[in-house]
Amino acid sequence: MSTKTYLDADAQAVVTNAVAQAELNTSGEIVTVLGDRSDSYSDIALAWSALASFLALTFCVTFPEFMLDGYAGLLGNWNAEWSPREIFAMAAGAAIFWFLLLWLLQLWDPIKFALIPGRLKTARAHSRAIAMFKVGAERRTHGRTGILIYLSMKEHRAEIVADEPIAAIVDAEVWGEAMADMLAEIKKGNIAEGMAAGVRDVGQVLSEHFPRGADDQNELPDRLIMV
Repeated sequence: MSTKTYLDADAQAVVTNAVAQAELNTSGEIVTVLGDRSDSYSDIALAWSALASFLALTFCVTFPEFMLDGYAGLLGNWNAEWSPREIFAMAAGAAIFWFLLLWLLQLWDPIKFALIPGRLKTARAHSRAIAMFKVGAERRTHGRTGILIYLSMKEHRAEIVADEPIAAIVDAEVWGEAMADMLAEIKKGNIAEGMAAGVRDVGQVLSEHFPRGADDQNELPDRLIMV
């Protein structure tokens, strides 16, 4: 996973302060996570490279004259007669070339993420959010009132994951407003302000269902987690 830093210390403080402020009115504990990406997608890069290799090999088999003429022109030998072994080597070479080309192209993130289906990005971001929640928030508070706000930059995806007592009372659709406010700012390039807006909305919902008690303690760190 990349460790690219999207926010400087001052911007991170904006999110941290928003969490601290939101938790003044609720026993809920808000954890914020900002990630560069949710997966390496090496399996997808391999799949596209294998497909390119297969298509190249299929083309060579379907149009052998085109392949042989191309090699003859490249080598400057227009009257060449190729042996079966040489023809096989040419086809294999073309397949390997296209495999490596697609693999290398996908080392550039804009191409890599353009080739990843949107539904897969959503699924991987959701899985990553669940994993982060289990590590950082699930069952780590006295009343199991932890909630995680996760933003994955390369996928352009955000997730809100709540512990069971919260999920049992608050429908998932309720978090839609928080998501909308957060993404509206992020699309403008205001990442910290967007996450802070989401935190405020989440805090408002939590304060209605899980108000802060007199003996409430801060059980999870307020700081933004960068992964």
